[in-house]
Amino acid sequence: MPSQPVLRTADQNDTDAIRTLTRAAYAKWLPISGREPLPMQADYSAALKKHRIDLLYVGPDLAGLIEMNLQEPVALIENVAVHPDFQGQGLGRFLLAHGEVIAAAHGSARIRLFTNKLFTDNLRLYQKTGYTVDGEEEMNGAIAVHMSKTLTR
Repeated sequence: MPSQPVLRTADQNDTDAIRTLTRAAYAKWLPISGREPLPMQADYSAALKKHRIDLLYVGPDLAGLIEMNLQEPVALIENVAVHPDFQGQGLGRFLLAHGEVIAAAHGSARIRLFTNKLFTDNLRLYQKTGYTVDGEEEMNGAIAVHMSKTLTR
């Protein structure tokens, strides 16, 4: 992982940067899914009013983010995105671990997420970090894989 990543909570001034980062991070999935994944279509101005979004900087560069809906007893990771220039450096794992700490501090006993079944790299990462498959369902014309993890407090 690059040295000294810095996290900060996003605000409305970060909407454009969040959208730009997310679109860049998810662009690799367009040829696989044949359409824009949901995070590429999201209204981040509205999301910032309902969700916590933490931004990860490496030096001056916005390298990644995690968006969470913090609801007890189960927190939901809405989006984990790492800019292509920073992928493969452990930042996705770093963001997941950060999200788990935040969720536990909010009182959540479990954390959950979902991803497109075609996004096999994501599925492998989530399983390697302790998430288990809870089920699958058709969602917006794709198969969503629901996963969760018990948190330690």
